[in-house]
Amino acid sequence: PPYFLLTGIPGLEGAQFWIAFPLCIMYGIALLGNTTLLLIIKTEPSLHEPMFLLLAMLAFTDLVLLNSVLPKTLSIFWLGSGEIGFSSCLAQMFFIHTFSIVESGVLTAMALDRFVAICFPLRHSSILSVPVVVALVSLVLLRGVLLVSPMCFLLHQRHFCRQPIIAHSYCDHMALAKLACGDHRVSAYYGLFVLFVVTGMDLALIFVSYTMILRVVTRLPSREARQKAFGTCTSHVCVMLAFYAPGLFTAIVHRFERGIPLPVHIVAAHLYVLVPPTLNPIAYGVRTKKLWDRVV
Repeated sequence: PPYFLLTGIPGLEGAQFWIAFPLCIMYGIALLGNTTLLLIIKTEPSLHEPMFLLLAMLAFTDLVLLNSVLPKTLSIFWLGSGEIGFSSCLAQMFFIHTFSIVESGVLTAMALDRFVAICFPLRHSSILSVPVVVALVSLVLLRGVLLVSPMCFLLHQRHFCRQPIIAHSYCDHMALAKLACGDHRVSAYYGLFVLFVVTGMDLALIFVSYTMILRVVTRLPSREARQKAFGTCTSHVCVMLAFYAPGLFTAIVHRFERGIPLPVHIVAAHLYVLVPPTLNPIAYGVRTKKLWDRVV
């Protein structure tokens, strides 16, 4: 079709105008926070170390995700402008899913950074040097592109014989796949494959990292040293929970949606896009002394 029509939140059309206000406020906070993080890390040479370079990549990823979704969502809610061209829809889907995978990879890299910093503090700078971090981030980005590109290719080759109406406020992979003619199980199975490969691999690495961290921290003789070690991981754990919980819920209910109202799907999808970018700068900016000192 030449275009799709994004409906917003079916069943809550009358409330969408007002729902857009808290979304816009969170969008503004997230834009300000992540842009500030990027500028501070870029301009301060003392912050050019692995932890902060990964944090800068996380902020950049959040900005891409936000700007892929929120401008169009707000135009739907406030202006009723739901039309989106076929190519634009595929491009939006590509950026959303690619950078969601990138964010998962960056969070995994940050867990590995904490593992090396706590378990091998004297060798941290040699194990995770700046070139290693750059290579790691490049691999994470390449993984996202390689895994999401087939989704877009499969949909681009399909014919769409159903009405081009997407019951969502942005172009999600499964929402698009369900509009295609014939059986959409190939797209559904590939989406599940990507979900389990990315989430399974990343959560396994995060689990192993934190298991090793716990083993080392619990053996520290000083209570103050244990609290300091746990404190360096608290922000990362909060950010991971904010990212993975709504993300897994959204991915699963799109495929096994019996008994779950559609507005719940879409609200969870917005939380997945909005909550992590809003919380990340707060969690890291407030709890990381080097960053907080630059802000104040």
